[in-house]
Amino acid sequence: MGHDLTSAPVPLLIRRLAIPASVGFLFNTLFNVVDTLWAGQYSTDALAALSLSFPIYFLMVAMGMGFSTGATALLGSALGAGERREAALIASQGRVLSLLVALVIMAVGYATVPALFRLLGASEDYLRTCLDYMFVILAGTPILLQVYMVNAVLNAQGDMASFRNYLMVATVANMVLDPWFLFGGFGLPAMGMKGIAAATIVVQICGLLYLLRRARSTGLLDRDEGARYRPDRRVLAAITGQGVPASLNMMTVALGIFVITYYLSQFGQAAVAAYGVATRIEQLVLLPTIGLNTAVLTLAAQNGGARLFERVRQAIHTALLYGAWITAGGLVVLYFGAENLMTLFTDDTTVVATGAHYLRIAAFIQYAYVILFVNTALLQGLRKPALALWIGLYRQLAAPCMFFYLATRIWDFGLDGIWAGVFMITWSAALVAVILARRVVAWVANETRHPDLRGG
Repeated sequence: MGHDLTSAPVPLLIRRLAIPASVGFLFNTLFNVVDTLWAGQYSTDALAALSLSFPIYFLMVAMGMGFSTGATALLGSALGAGERREAALIASQGRVLSLLVALVIMAVGYATVPALFRLLGASEDYLRTCLDYMFVILAGTPILLQVYMVNAVLNAQGDMASFRNYLMVATVANMVLDPWFLFGGFGLPAMGMKGIAAATIVVQICGLLYLLRRARSTGLLDRDEGARYRPDRRVLAAITGQGVPASLNMMTVALGIFVITYYLSQFGQAAVAAYGVATRIEQLVLLPTIGLNTAVLTLAAQNGGARLFERVRQAIHTALLYGAWITAGGLVVLYFGAENLMTLFTDDTTVVATGAHYLRIAAFIQYAYVILFVNTALLQGLRKPALALWIGLYRQLAAPCMFFYLATRIWDFGLDGIWAGVFMITWSAALVAVILARRVVAWVANETRHPDLRGG
């Protein structure tokens, strides 16, 4: 498969890579839904604890996915250039780095989480419930980050199916383990929220063993191929240089949610609730396009490493074409089904009306997200993650703070000002991403030598 990435027809590769990746993201979403459903069955405190813990867990996932993205870019570039021993070194050092990062996260987490939960209003039984869940999750940080890093080895070679298979089985297993560990039975005592966290870690351990078996079959984790597990400062620095901007780019999403929630809150709880429900609907509609990002990342890395830049351009053009077809269907669903979709989640008429109005606007933003994410993936695949980070900071922090302030405090446009802001900010960020991506492809293509590991 790794050789196919630089020779097989690009449209075929996009489909072969994107479809399993999108299915994997769907089951990853369902995995989290299962946790939420069982926590709700247990108690209100348990459900609230999941919500309160989400930002911390999101940061852990952002670190795992960010460093995985960085490793995928470096691995793909080395493989595309025919430097297999260098790729094996990157793969093994990526695993070393993920363990080091996990230890830092655990140390910081155990030291700060209690105070952070208290700051967010948790106390007494509620605080204990939050800590029961989060302390177990923190203990599993090395497993979580290893899962993402081992998957980077597979992704760089075009294997998206293994992670999809893991997530599908994991979701089914979680449906069984959550209630068993939560309420007890078959010789196990009831563990409460510790049980939901423990179920997550058990599933991740099994997934890691499966992914490791798949990754070892490629040879890139073998010492005979060039893998080395003693820390190599050069390679660790290279992966960090790619992984940190990618992780920070993901973390800007949390900043963006905070900013828009802050400005929406002045219009009451109904506005905040409507946006929360509407964005979940948006995410579901966009799920089929998510795999396009992963496909472009892998193809850009391998073909960029092989200096086949016409194939890089073809990859992004094909991904954007497929994304256009998919979002055309999403536009129809969101625009004409706005009220019906909102009523699936709430019967509050004010929330439904507000959310439906936003969804009709959001219907015309969906393709901007595809353009933005696909071009960002291209930048990361060509080892320029800092540019993607700057786009993220513009879209999630700088532009919203400026535009939402003007729209609500100076011009008094009300909620429509915020919805218009989301529309203009997203499309402008997409345009910036297109311009940067084209310039980067042209610049890298004109280089006279293969860039070293420090590129980016």
